[in-house]
Amino acid sequence: MSRIPDFIDRLDNCPAGQKGWREFEDLCVEILEFLFVPPLVRPIIQPRTYSGTNRRDAVFPNRNFDEKHGWGLLLRELEARLVLFEFKNYDATDIGHEEVIQTDNYLTEPMGKLAIMVCNKLPNDGAHIQRNNIYSRHRKVILFMKKDHLKEMFFIKERGEDPCDLIVDLVERFYLQHE
Repeated sequence: MSRIPDFIDRLDNCPAGQKGWREFEDLCVEILEFLFVPPLVRPIIQPRTYSGTNRRDAVFPNRNFDEKHGWGLLLRELEARLVLFEFKNYDATDIGHEEVIQTDNYLTEPMGKLAIMVCNKLPNDGAHIQRNNIYSRHRKVILFMKKDHLKEMFFIKERGEDPCDLIVDLVERFYLQHE
């Protein structure tokens, strides 16, 4: 029996804001593991830097050194050795440029140049402008994924295709819209 209907129901019923932030984060990690492990390695949850200054939501090691699928391409193209996922389940507050700056700060050189912000709503214009500036200066790609993207990846996986193809598509769309 497929786990997908349960995932979709839980995603649709997860409360926004402070009330549901932990539920949203845990659910997203569970969904991403279902979609991407393997070929990615199980995530490291809430890893901190040595000083404890930075704490990332989830990091999925990418050991796909060949290019047989999308993760290998992303490893080669964006040096995405450790794929960073940040979760934003905001209610009344906008997801703005500050959240993008924070995500950028988490992308250290050994991790690579790909981060994915999984959001319950679309970030504001300031967030989009900030991620373009970051790409222009440092060639780091910060993707915005919404719940609908997660649902789309479920259907891709159900068809026996690679859900990472949607990530590659989002990177390409980002390149096209970048200015």
